[in-house]
This record gives sequence, structure tokens and C-alpha cells, in this order.
Amino acid sequence: MNGSRSGIDPYRATRLALAELYQETTPDYPTARAVEPPNLDPWLRAQAVNVVRHVEALRPFRQGEFGSDAASPSDAHIDAVNQLIARLRSHLQGVSKTVSGSAQAAIAQPATAHLQQMIARKDQAHDLVRKIEQIWDFYFELFGQRQSQFAPWLLGCDRIALDCYQDVYMGLGKAKSIPAPPPFSYVKTGFSPATFRRGIPLTKLSQQLNPFPLIQLPYHRLVNPWTLGAILHEVAHNLQTDLGLRQTLPKAIAHRLLKAGLSPEVAAVWTKWHSETFADMSGLLLGGPYIVASLMDIASRSPQSTLFFHPGAPHPTPYLRVFISTELLRRMGFPQMADDYNRIWKRLYPNPHAGTIPPAVLQTFDRAHKLVVDTICYTPYAELGGRSLAEVTGFKPHHQQIIEEAGQRLAKGNDPGIVPERFLICASRHALDRRLAAPGVITENFYKALARR
Repeated sequence: MNGSRSGIDPYRATRLALAELYQETTPDYPTARAVEPPNLDPWLRAQAVNVVRHVEALRPFRQGEFGSDAASPSDAHIDAVNQLIARLRSHLQGVSKTVSGSAQAAIAQPATAHLQQMIARKDQAHDLVRKIEQIWDFYFELFGQRQSQFAPWLLGCDRIALDCYQDVYMGLGKAKSIPAPPPFSYVKTGFSPATFRRGIPLTKLSQQLNPFPLIQLPYHRLVNPWTLGAILHEVAHNLQTDLGLRQTLPKAIAHRLLKAGLSPEVAAVWTKWHSETFADMSGLLLGGPYIVASLMDIASRSPQSTLFFHPGAPHPTPYLRVFISTELLRRMGFPQMADDYNRIWKRLYPNPHAGTIPPAVLQTFDRAHKLVVDTICYTPYAELGGRSLAEVTGFKPHHQQIIEEAGQRLAKGNDPGIVPERFLICASRHALDRRLAAPGVITENFYKALARR
């Protein structure tokens, strides 16, 4: 039978229980207050309180928050991020005061103009909060990787990057101010490595300036350390900026090619490629001949891709890129290895005309790429203390012997000794190519050798 038809309320007991509970849990608020119409003043005050508390919640990172072992972010890295957040937080604190002032003005005189001014300032504050939270989240995830399974690998990559910086700065013809903090590596899914240079506005940082170089490495590179020539390449992008060569080199390349009689169109193409070519050249000068093999790992794609010319691309066309490196390899004192790599590359791509490389670029390539290599690597620059890049980095033929010996030790799990960290990449390539150990063993020993430093 339906209770309402019988005059009995079937939910009465429930309603009484809820009323009793409500009175017990809200003793300071009589039932009559609960039905009062909403009041504007408390709501206005709450908006100001919310913003102030949000500002206070955006705390800096603490030293040791992400561990205290060697793989942890250094104090310098954490300080640099905290300084970035503190600058934004200081601005947000100023905006939050305007929200409080606007709320007080609206309470005193709740005219529409005052109310909307408060809302607009609250909206501005919330936009700032979102930007700071985005930056905070980015570094929280970045630093948090140092407490994951990737920590030892990333530590090894950091040490390779630092070794590159030390080698170049020690080789300069005059002292330059020391860049700090050093590069910081992190893992990210994707096909290609990447870098974000120091002092460059980044979208992921809401266009704030990046406080230190970031080296982004895909997982598939980390598991194959002989492909990590990419670290040297990405570090070189940062070196070009920190050394002050980012403006100098494109002008030098354009001047050299035009003076040699090449067309402005061809000179413009090579000038656009200056940064990626510098990175390839520097990586080779830092790591030695096996860096060419690492480059071939990424440049060797389908003929349609490798022979595809993109007029706006910063990278040289992949097909040409390998020949630029082998030209440098020849000048470094490894003519036989340069010829061998050239032969392999031509066997993979026998017809350079099958792609979309402009005839003017292809026909002048033999002259142009030698001039570009000479301009980047064998021309003295004031930014390098009056030395050439080849003199600064100074990879010599006997360094290859060091790499090969280190590769043999790496394969056996022995200490590779005092070999520079960056040479271990090519040592792992030597061990792989010679089948001195299984790939997994080489990888394990590679990271162990770097962790022991």
C-alpha cells in the first residue's frame, strides 16, 4: 500500500534523523541561518582569500626533495627553478593584493563597476596561477624522474654532457665566463632527441626564459647507448649559444659561399642549416669517427624521406648530412673511415636525383660542403679565443685507440679507466660493431661505468 495515500510519511524517520544530525554537526549555526538568502559580502571576501591562499600554496622546491644521491637534481638546478618561480610568484602576490583591494572596494560600495573590476583582477590572478602551476608541474615531473628507474641512465647522460662542456671550455684560446648550471637530461617518448637552450623562452614555461640547458632523450636511445651521439649533438646546440657563435656562424657561412661564387639561393640554404651543421660537426669533433655511424642511424630512413628536401627545414637534407660529416672525418685524419662510410651510404642511396633536392644545391654540393666544413671547423673565431673549433675540441687519431681499448674493457665489464665520459658512447659502438659482447651486456656496463664516476 502507498504510504502517502494512507497519510503516513514513509520518509519521516529519515528526515528526523537528518535534521538531528544537521543540528548536532552545526551547533553554531541555528536552523534559521541556513535559510538566509546568500550575502554578497562573504562571497567577495572569499574570492580574495582564495587567491591569497593559492599564492601561498605555490611553494618552492626543497633541497633534497628529489633525493640526495648523485642522480638527484643539483642544488644549482633546484635554485635556478626556484628563482624562476619566485619571480612569477612575486608578480602574482602583487596582483593578489589588487584582488583584495578590489574586494574591499566592492564590499564598501557594491556597484557593478566595482564588482566587475574585482572579477577581472581575480581572473588575471588565476591566469598567473595557471602559468606558475604549469611551470611547477613541468619541473616536478622532470626532477621526479631522478627518483625513477631512469635515474642512473640520466645521471650518465648528464655526465657526458658535462664532459663535452668541460672539454670545449678548457680548449678555448681565452677564458670565458663559466655557464651554470650544466645541462640536465630527461627521458621523453618520441622519435627524436631534442634540446632546449639556456635563456630561450619556452612555451612549456609560459614563455619564461629556460634557466639551464635541457637534453630530451627518447627511451629507445637510452636502451641503445651506441646511438647516444645525439647527446653530443644536442649539447653542441647549447655550446653554440653559450659561446656566442649563434649570430657569427651564419654570417660567416654566407660570406664564404658568396665569395666563392655560389648563388645567393644556395648560400641561403646553407646559412639556414648553420645550427644543425654546427651540432653535427661539434659532435664528431667531440666523439670521433663512430659519431658518423650514430648519425647514419637516424638519417637512414626510406629513400623518400632521406632524399626529401624541405626548404624551411633547419637540418640539412639527411642524404647530404652524412657526406658533410664524412668530409670532416677525412680532415680529422680518418680518410679510410670516411671513404668506407661514403661507400655504405651511396650503396643505401645510389641515386641522389630520385628525391627532391634542388638541382642547384645538388650540383654545387661538392664545393659548398667543403667550404662549410672549413668555415665551421677550421676557421678561427674571436668567440673561441682566436682558435678554430677543431683546435678547441682537438679529437686526434690516437684518441680512437683509446676508444677501442675502452670498448674492449666495457664488453668484459672491466673498468674503462680514465677515458672521458663522452668517449664511452663510441666505446659502446666499438663493442657492438665487433660483437665483443651482447647488446644488453654492453648497455649495462656502459651505465655502470658512468655511474662509478
